[in-house]
Amino acid sequence: MIEFNIPPYVGKEMDYVREAAEVNRKICGDGPFTKRCHAWLEERFGANKALLTTSGSSALDMSAILAEIKPGDEVILPSFTFSSTATAFANVGATLVFVDVRPDTMNIDETLIEPAITDKTRAIIPVHYAGVSCEMDTIMAIAQEHGLLVCEDAAQGVMSTYKGRALGTIGDFGCYSFHETKNYSMGEGGAICIRDEKLGERAEIIREKGTDRSRFLRGQVDKYTWVDLGSSFLPSDMNAAYLWAQLEMADEINEDRLATWHAYNDAFADLAARERIVTPTIPAECTHNAHMYYLKCRDLADRTAFIAHMKERGVGCVFHYIPLHSAPAGLKFGRFHGKDVYTTADSDRLVRLPMYYGVTLEDRATVIESALEYFEQNA
Repeated sequence: MIEFNIPPYVGKEMDYVREAAEVNRKICGDGPFTKRCHAWLEERFGANKALLTTSGSSALDMSAILAEIKPGDEVILPSFTFSSTATAFANVGATLVFVDVRPDTMNIDETLIEPAITDKTRAIIPVHYAGVSCEMDTIMAIAQEHGLLVCEDAAQGVMSTYKGRALGTIGDFGCYSFHETKNYSMGEGGAICIRDEKLGERAEIIREKGTDRSRFLRGQVDKYTWVDLGSSFLPSDMNAAYLWAQLEMADEINEDRLATWHAYNDAFADLAARERIVTPTIPAECTHNAHMYYLKCRDLADRTAFIAHMKERGVGCVFHYIPLHSAPAGLKFGRFHGKDVYTTADSDRLVRLPMYYGVTLEDRATVIESALEYFEQNA
């Protein structure tokens, strides 16, 4: 069976975990490996402040606290995203205002944001689907005009850029995920990037149970105490050690995934030209990280039949999000503004092919041949 996902593993992970435990004897948060990861993220992506978190979800939780979202405030986001995007803001009492996506990238339609703004709107939450950037210049201009904060959900966007800028570093906050399904993994984990220096200092406090312990450890205060809201958002240094092995090979991992992505895209170009399927669109101003490769079938029935066919051939293919606005929690905590033209219809059509670091040439060929067989039989 060709799995849909296999967590990345480069070979040095367990050596570094052992080093954290046996040599450094530092397995709680903010040890040597965590600091290496912070420095790498800040230097590689040009982030003012980057902090590892226990998950992409907790990075979003931190951003909601840092943004000082209060009950009754509204945030604008796409419905085609994972529940964490919404939950972080619903947890602090925000009303979720969902808008439709663009069919080319499945990202939030930037032209629909401004009509959804009210006097209660406090933030925009763009989600960079499949590691392909939203139209950030437009979004940032809208935010500036209306005095709104921007929190990028860049869970899938590590190593992707928009006009040369790393995703997660453009808005006020950027949130990454290092879950086992992501391009770089620490099992469970994530990171938050903070643009404002003062908010970076507060982020350290929120991440350390609301205490100024980080400043104490740097010798900036002679004792530490509880000073703000917060929780235990920092991961074990053993998790950071696992991640560090992969950050050291970030470019190799990225190139390997891109090779698979381009092989798929080339193989399905003719089908896309004949409009039998729709393949991903990468806007000219974007570079992506091959986080996923998806196809859009004709409709739900076509997709269901395609997945069944691929399973029979030993290939794991899966669909993706159920739109949040139609989910029980979405109905409870939010509303959809405008018309749902693409969100539901395209989510019913979208199917993801196996994509991970180390897909063999043989497996890649099997995926392509099995998919082409289905479309030839079901023209």
